[in-house]
Amino acid sequence: MAYKKILVCLDGSALAETALPHAQTLACAEEAEILLLRVSSNPAAEFSFSDPETAHRIVEEMEAETLAYLQSARGKLQKAGFRTSFLIHQGAIAETILRVAAECQADVILMSTHGRSGVKRWLLGSVADRVVTHSDIPVMLIRPRSV
Repeated sequence: MAYKKILVCLDGSALAETALPHAQTLACAEEAEILLLRVSSNPAAEFSFSDPETAHRIVEEMEAETLAYLQSARGKLQKAGFRTSFLIHQGAIAETILRVAAECQADVILMSTHGRSGVKRWLLGSVADRVVTHSDIPVMLIRPRSV
């Protein structure tokens, strides 16, 4: 199987970025493009009815921060010689990852796990579990040792 498009899921954290060296290694071996994806939920929705102006400002700030973050990550990868692009989406995280993977015809999804267990995992769920369970393409999970 050839991996020509590697979808790397990032959330802005150092923990998520531990997947990037693995993506680079795979991209080198396969001469693949790295597609960076950041999916965010919309915490401003709770303000949308009571204070639309605050909601609008929060969304604009989130969008600007996300754009700057992904432009920086893409720039570092391009400087290292990788073909790289990025995508920004809002929505339910696991479902959006799966939808975007299908839309961009990714060959593999690469993401780090947050290593939650016990009650935290039960309460917060696992995006990685949902992606692995429902993906039609291979998923590579990176469990960071420490950040």
